[in-house]
Amino acid sequence: KAVVSTQSTGELQQKTKTVAVTTMSFALGEVNSFLVGSEEGTLYSSSRHGNKAGINEAFEGHHGPVTGLDYNKAVGQGDFSHLFISSSTDWTIKLWNNKLSKPLYSFENANDYLFDVKWSPIHPAVFASVDAMGKVDIWNINTDTEVPIVSLQTGTRTALNRLQWSANGRELHIGDCDGKVYVYELKEKLALPHNEEWKRLNDTLNEMQQRVTEVPLAV
Repeated sequence: KAVVSTQSTGELQQKTKTVAVTTMSFALGEVNSFLVGSEEGTLYSSSRHGNKAGINEAFEGHHGPVTGLDYNKAVGQGDFSHLFISSSTDWTIKLWNNKLSKPLYSFENANDYLFDVKWSPIHPAVFASVDAMGKVDIWNINTDTEVPIVSLQTGTRTALNRLQWSANGRELHIGDCDGKVYVYELKEKLALPHNEEWKRLNDTLNEMQQRVTEVPLAV
């Protein structure tokens, strides 16, 4: 069962099939609509109440259980709240636009299961991911979409299964399967966005969306 409020629980169903929810995310300031990832690899947009309560749309792209899911929540010179990312045991991270049913881009640099992914809370183009090999990757899609800008390896190589950014975007808090928590501090040049980052991301997304839809879709 999926938790849909602090007072009630309910099953999410796609037609006659109950969805096994593995992760979820709300957009910034949203309290009704949300996204969930599932064991089958599909993502679903859902609502807690109203005429569209339950599952609304499906986003297909992963070929394994969805392990991480996060809306872009950076606030600045552009609105990228329609963007979200997802990680999976299929070794990929997918970048999505909630207006499109298929991914904008697939990041395929991993060599093992990916267990979590999160956007920076302050930089619109930066996100981090963790995997089963004990590796932390930090990406800036304004700089490179093929490889992360930083890769960190824990000494034990124990699988890392959770990550969380600090509110100021300067620290990453990482949890592993042995119950240990690691804290990494990022340098300012990696963590803090310049004024042009929002425009650069808009240009990057337009290029991606043209490849997917063959039609430019400006933010």
